[in-house]
Amino acid sequence: MHTKLGTLAGLVCSLAWLSGGCGGTDDLRHRGTGGSGPGVGSGGRTTSTGGTSATGGTPGTGGTTSAGGTTGSGGTAGAGATGGSAQVGTIGGCQIFPADNPWNQDISSLPLNSKGSTYLANMNSTKGLHPDWGDYAAQGDYYGIPFSSGTGAALIPVTFTDYPEESDKNPCPSGGGMYCYPIPTTAQIEGGPSAPTDSDRHVLYIDTAGAPGNCTLYELYEAQNPKGSTWSAANGAIFHLGTNALRPDGWTSSDAAGLPVLPGLVRFDEAVNKKVITHAIRFTMDNTQQAYIHPATHAAGSSNSSLPPMGLRLRLKASFDTSNFSGPSLAILTAMKKYGIILADNGSDWYISGESNDGWVPYMDQISTDMGKIHGSDFEVVDTGAVSTAGL
Repeated sequence: MHTKLGTLAGLVCSLAWLSGGCGGTDDLRHRGTGGSGPGVGSGGRTTSTGGTSATGGTPGTGGTTSAGGTTGSGGTAGAGATGGSAQVGTIGGCQIFPADNPWNQDISSLPLNSKGSTYLANMNSTKGLHPDWGDYAAQGDYYGIPFSSGTGAALIPVTFTDYPEESDKNPCPSGGGMYCYPIPTTAQIEGGPSAPTDSDRHVLYIDTAGAPGNCTLYELYEAQNPKGSTWSAANGAIFHLGTNALRPDGWTSSDAAGLPVLPGLVRFDEAVNKKVITHAIRFTMDNTQQAYIHPATHAAGSSNSSLPPMGLRLRLKASFDTSNFSGPSLAILTAMKKYGIILADNGSDWYISGESNDGWVPYMDQISTDMGKIHGSDFEVVDTGAVSTAGL
């Protein structure tokens, strides 16, 4: 999960428009020059807290979002995948993007990326994976990224302090401004209400109006505790879950990659209850390239072309033996072979992101032990499209 924009140099994305978490603790998010920009993740726990909305849902689509440009250009989500998941995940009754969306695509048969060995050589590939999530409040950790869902909430004003020009507009009623989102003031905040004001503090909310196929996901980065009936955040992004449209090239989001955060989280309901994860999983790296591969639309790295670009997709090698894994860990590894992992933000190396949920408590010790047995070298980089710097 991100933390705060680190080096404000390299990124300052083209003020075009787009919709960023970081592994660990801070991740370089939005602006970046190879190091730590918004979202700089460092391995610490992120806490989340807060609202009264449910934690287990995933983005929905459809709510009261509106004009002013939300999901915009940047093409249609990504290339080259072999087909969508037969079972698209849902949250609050909302399908999380169409079956042929990059997040839901089976990449187990895609060809390898010709630069894969170069990228992996610069990705600390001897390091083990780290599950960057845990309980919500049961042990006071607020570890992971929470989300909530619902519908019928009033549109309330949001003030964007860092990237208003790259935040999606949703006009307020009666001419009250261009940024009003239907996010309840009780929505959970990553890290909880006591989290440092310059930490990631993501708010992820799915408006379930339009379920199952036309829900709307709203995401805020560095959201501060609401004052009265208003929100303040560094930036905001709106994702219509019924389409594959990308954000404009060069725009950031609550992730440095310009991607939605929610679709890439390891969710408790999937890993523990259903024991099947049907989407790619987001992860972070400390050093990234100032470039991206669709469906990513933004970057926050350095001009070193040997570093991994945002949106880079990897899969756990088919030869990796999973016979000694079970439960949630097996569900995660199986998904990594079929759907892969997507580089979505700057943060601690090989931190994979998940939902903050009290239900994780009895499982996390084993998951942490198991993930530590998988190293970067157990992955291979697949070819999902060209590297781009458009709009950066």
